[in-house]
Amino acid sequence: ARAANDVKAIVLRVNSPGGSALASDIIWRELELTKKEKPLVVLMGSLAASGGYYISCNAHKIIAEPTTITGSIGVFGMVPNISKFADRIGINAEQIGTNKRSLNYSVFEPMTDDFYNVTKESIERVYTTFVTKVAEGSNMTFEQVDSLAQGRVWTGRQALDNGLVDELGSLEDAIGAAADLAEITEYRIRNYP
Repeated sequence: ARAANDVKAIVLRVNSPGGSALASDIIWRELELTKKEKPLVVLMGSLAASGGYYISCNAHKIIAEPTTITGSIGVFGMVPNISKFADRIGINAEQIGTNKRSLNYSVFEPMTDDFYNVTKESIERVYTTFVTKVAEGSNMTFEQVDSLAQGRVWTGRQALDNGLVDELGSLEDAIGAAADLAEITEYRIRNYP
């Protein structure tokens, strides 16, 4: 859609609970490149949370339905560990390493403080990146977004009140907003993919 000369504006319909921070950041970057060339309007479906909000936050305009579940600006990580279970049933894992961090983690060994701290720092870095991108996209400060974030979820109406979306509306409203941003009055719609 970005490369097509006859596409004058893009409406991105987001209906996602989120997922991988890396995948979300890759999509966010593509949308950032796209909005430099064409108007970008996001229409949130019933769910646009976490990574779904991450990819939405840099649009020229964000439209949500009143009952859209959105926000969930947060990051978590899970690291499985069965060391106590393994001890109980007699499983013993021996490891040989070549440097301090080569044996950082094993599902069969208790988590070290070093591994915990490195993992926590990584998660906090992703959170800071997420909040920063939302702040830039919504013209809020980091502190304002952080006070709304921390994994909280909002309805579309609450997100509007909190400044996380620009307006409430439907697909027709999003298409109209895209046409207005592209300064066109006559158009037809093409669906991708």
